[in-house]
Amino acid sequence: MALFEITGPGGEPELTPLEAPAAGRYRWSVVAARWANYGSERARWIGLASAKLDKVVASADDAVRDVTSGASIAVGGFGLSGIPMVLIAALLASGITDLTTVSNNCGVDGWGLGVLLEAKRIRRTVSSYVGENKEFERQFLSGELEVELVPQGTLAERLRAGGAGIPAFYTPAGVGTEVADGGLPWRYDGRGGVAVASPPKEVREFGGQEYVLELGLRTDFALVHARYGDRHGNLIYEKSAANFNPLCAAAGRVTIAEVEVLVEPGDLDPMTVHTPGIFVQRVVHAPHAEKRIERRTVST
Repeated sequence: MALFEITGPGGEPELTPLEAPAAGRYRWSVVAARWANYGSERARWIGLASAKLDKVVASADDAVRDVTSGASIAVGGFGLSGIPMVLIAALLASGITDLTTVSNNCGVDGWGLGVLLEAKRIRRTVSSYVGENKEFERQFLSGELEVELVPQGTLAERLRAGGAGIPAFYTPAGVGTEVADGGLPWRYDGRGGVAVASPPKEVREFGGQEYVLELGLRTDFALVHARYGDRHGNLIYEKSAANFNPLCAAAGRVTIAEVEVLVEPGDLDPMTVHTPGIFVQRVVHAPHAEKRIERRTVST
């Protein structure tokens, strides 16, 4: 009689002991042959799965083809460091408009998100620092652009929370100011008045200190720039160019990454990966992405 039996996916015997339990051994030659066959089949299926996981698209234009007017987009970068300029240029070329952007800043005149702003493609932006863009100032004060200003740390945490599936959180930042009380101008009416102001937010006390409730941020798309990336979407950012990129990558429902150096799966040390491929849907190879210096300084 058989002591036990291990079956394959279809119920067929995969590993069966000898009929005589007293023998105390198994037909290891049969077992080895079966496992060798299993190993080759497993390798074949792993190869097929790897091919299906290849997220590389032919061009930036293809990568943003389904981004439509009215979409919300989280965009990585800090100033001009780590911005996905190749993808931003593709958005500009696509002609879409009425966008809502979530980014630390909104580029500068003539570069970064500033090119979309100049073309009047952005309807609303959620940002932290916007002081380097004259066109931004003009559009905001004239009532053409809606702006939700958010404390920088709060913006980072709102993106992180959204990517982690956390709908809201409490923070002390902004308590006792218009950030919590409401009344911050979001849109002007073009005549010096405020057309849309920020609403008041919930404030609660924990341990004797007041905290304001902030909502997590999720966007339709996210655009990020990485130094290294593989075909499965695993990303490594270069030093300070990481900044908001990992947060934006997690917050987007569809995340598109431009990478300078594209490698094969398995080439990246898993311990150095900043954004796992599970957060990335498309990868664009951008080996010659132009990088500009926001403010060049020299010493004598």
